[in-house]
Parts: sequence; structure tokens; C-alpha cells
Amino acid sequence: MAANVDYYTLLGVPKSATADEIKKAYRKLALEYHPDRNKSKEAEGKFKEITKAYEVLSNEEKRSAYDQLGHAAFEQGAGGQGPFGGGSGGGQYGPFNYSYSTNGGGFDFGGSSDPFEIFEQFFGGSPFGRQRRPAYSATLTFMEAVKGIEKEVVIDGKRQKIKIPAGVDKGTRIRFQDYDLVIDVLPDARFMREGSDVVSEKVISFTQAALGGEIGVETVDGEIKIRIPEGTQPGALIRLNGRGIPHVRGSGRGSHYVKIKVIIPKKFTKRQKELLEELEKETGKKGWF
Repeated sequence: MAANVDYYTLLGVPKSATADEIKKAYRKLALEYHPDRNKSKEAEGKFKEITKAYEVLSNEEKRSAYDQLGHAAFEQGAGGQGPFGGGSGGGQYGPFNYSYSTNGGGFDFGGSSDPFEIFEQFFGGSPFGRQRRPAYSATLTFMEAVKGIEKEVVIDGKRQKIKIPAGVDKGTRIRFQDYDLVIDVLPDARFMREGSDVVSEKVISFTQAALGGEIGVETVDGEIKIRIPEGTQPGALIRLNGRGIPHVRGSGRGSHYVKIKVIIPKKFTKRQKELLEELEKETGKKGWF
């Protein structure tokens, strides 16, 4: 990478960018510059640059160090020993093994900092025909994928338990020992997933929509109470910030969007019709709702 190229500039995001914005920027650029897809001479170098930038900015601790010290945070001897300033070590997070060294390369999931392998983990596998490790499948319920779970799998006749982190999605590949575990996620009748966001539908009466009020809504964390604003229109989306899917890489969660569906009765009593007619006269126009 060229010396002192700003990581935010490489990804095309402001310094105030959220983890989700950084993730989306990397996804777009990685698809554009992956050498198996982009045959230009500069593609591989560019791909490695943006991957390195993403490795730093998607990690809360490393991003904080970068914001304070810039590239010096990852140089030998900067800020003491450790994954940013030098030294070496390692450990495990769930099924992932990681290590770090004095070259400032940062965390290395699965024992390699190869950006092409990062691409495969990030996108659920490379679509460009790279050689695969042996792969096995594991099926999770929607909530198991959201919350994370320790899953028992049978590999070569042996039962093994693998800790699957919260937030995985269908097609996610988890490197474990000498094979990959490919995740499949069953649909849920209550929720639909869009990236790190959750969408659900809530049915309310047309009087609730008109007058507003408090209703119960089911989320991945259980039922909560939300307030319906007065005059809510059919199809309106109510955003519940931080109630979505946990980010597998980095911290934070997506949002939960509640789509409002308004049910209008097909039949009315005589009194109900009279009240609606009175309301129609007061509004002075048709289609008051």
C-alpha cells in the first residue's frame, strides 16, 4: 500500500461513518476490484489496500487507535507492544483462530491474513472459482443465527461442537480446523432479514392508525411496546434502532423496521356508519383516512 493513504479515503467514507456504512463501502469496492473479476493491472493491489483499510476500520479497538495515531499505530514500536505497536500473540474467538505479529498486520482469522480469504469469509465464499477447503453444512433457525449458538455437527463420523457467532447469515462460511462450515438459515414466519436489519409486519385497526396509541411488537429480543403516531398511514415503516441483527465483524446491530398494515372492516353497524358519516362531514372531504 502506498505510504500514508488514509483508510477512510480508500473506502470513500467519512470519519463519522457507522460500522454498517463501512461494511457496505467495502462490499461494493471488494466486488469491483477482486482480481478474479477485475483483470486490470492495478486490481489486486487496490483490492489488498481496501481490505487492509476494512480490517482496521471494522474493528472498534483498531479504529480508535488509527483515529488517534494514524498509520503510526500499526508501526513497529508505536504505542508499545501488542497487536498495534509490535509484538505477537494470538487466541480464539468462537470457531475463529487469530494471531498478530510485529508487522502490524492486525488480526488474522483462520491463521491467514490473505485478503482473498477475508473476501470469502465476508461474502460467504468467493464466486470466482478459487480452490475450496472441504465444506460441511449446518442448518440454523432464524433465531439461532441472530443470537449465536454452540452447534453439534458430525464430521467424518465424529461429533464436534462449534460455537457459531451471533449474526451469521445464509451462505456464511466459518473456518474451523481444516474445513469450512457453510451456514444455512431457515426462514421465520415473523421476521424477514435484509442485511443486518429485520423487517416485520404489524396489523392494526384503522381507528388505531387514525388515533394513534401504544401497541406490542415482537422483536428478536422479545415483545416490546411502541407508540403508533396519530394519523399513521398504511405501509408506514417505524424504525427501532439497534433492535436488528448483530454485526458478525465489529460491534453494533442493525435496526428493526415495523411495517404497518391497516385493516379496514368490510362491514359496519348502523351506528358505526353514522359516526363515519359525521366524521366525513366534519373533514369536508372524501378519503379522510
